[in-house]
Amino acid sequence: MKKFRFSTALMAAVLSTTLAAALSVSNQSVSNQSFANQSVSNQTSSNPNFSSPSVLINEDVPDSYTVVPGDTLWDISALFLKDPWMWPEIWHANQQIDNPHLIYPGDVISLVYINGVPQLKIVRSREVKLSPEIRSLDHGDAISALPLNVISTFLSKTRVTDNATLNGAPYVLGGAERRILVGMSDDFYARGDFTDNRLNYGIYRRGDPYLDPQTGELLGIRAIDIGAARIKALEKDVATLNVSRAEGEIRIKDRLLVAEERTLASTFYPRAPETAISGLVMNVEEGVRNAGALDVVAINRGNRDGLQSGDTLAIFKRGELVKDRVASERVRLPDERIGLLMVFDTYEKMSFALVMEADRQIDLGDLLRNP
Repeated sequence: MKKFRFSTALMAAVLSTTLAAALSVSNQSVSNQSFANQSVSNQTSSNPNFSSPSVLINEDVPDSYTVVPGDTLWDISALFLKDPWMWPEIWHANQQIDNPHLIYPGDVISLVYINGVPQLKIVRSREVKLSPEIRSLDHGDAISALPLNVISTFLSKTRVTDNATLNGAPYVLGGAERRILVGMSDDFYARGDFTDNRLNYGIYRRGDPYLDPQTGELLGIRAIDIGAARIKALEKDVATLNVSRAEGEIRIKDRLLVAEERTLASTFYPRAPETAISGLVMNVEEGVRNAGALDVVAINRGNRDGLQSGDTLAIFKRGELVKDRVASERVRLPDERIGLLMVFDTYEKMSFALVMEADRQIDLGDLLRNP
């Protein structure tokens, strides 16, 4: 069973900062500026171990942590908080620095208490105040909410579409010299509507449908990435294309869809959903039936249900149905919480999420609820 682990740099920071905290006492004072959108209690306390009833701080947390390349927002949130999805409740966006909601390698994250309420603040290593002379940091340099190395391949190869889109897309007629299979750098012919004057297309094969396990509703169709091609010539509705990328053999009836760049936005963060969510794990990528930490799963809830990238859901194993020998009846045991996942790619009717924590094997049909 795979387990989610912090990076070595994070663990080293915890040990070193805890030792330093035992040798020194901070005399730094902080302002009484309140955190916008703060939902934690405004109780006051002089005890640094105090935390709001809704935000639990980990024991022996460091006073500060310097972000290093490879860190994720989940790593940092889990370093300070028992419940990483509570990040919005404690994050203090410093309006005196550029892009205060983004975090970059070299930034220092500090845990402070304002009127007894814990807050995380940032000191930017490369710029402190906004001015016309300071160039804004590239959003692409900011750390991501999730490990990009885990999901980058998924993002590039997985696409969800619908019957109307696939059926209306141009399709492969065949290769030159009547070949039925086409490979890298080969020319091939496709027929369809090319009136949008685009030159570059992705090549996809119809995959399995995503069906809601509860209702049977068609939530989407997986379009399997086969490659990419560029139009060389067009005569009426028949185009000659050249294969610029091939992940496998291109076949007759494969479809051409407009190429799309699918990247993980750096602007979302772990949080609880804004609406009540009740769903199921309906598919595990890589064609297996169970998942562990850092596996991608498909769930039967999407934009129409209020889900957004960054939303965190708890995973439950349905309680067993057992026989009560005293009452002579069957009774279902309570559901067991076994992990957490974070949504990172949403569609209208479904979403993809990354399993962040797994205490047990996650199976198809496991329950999803607000954490």
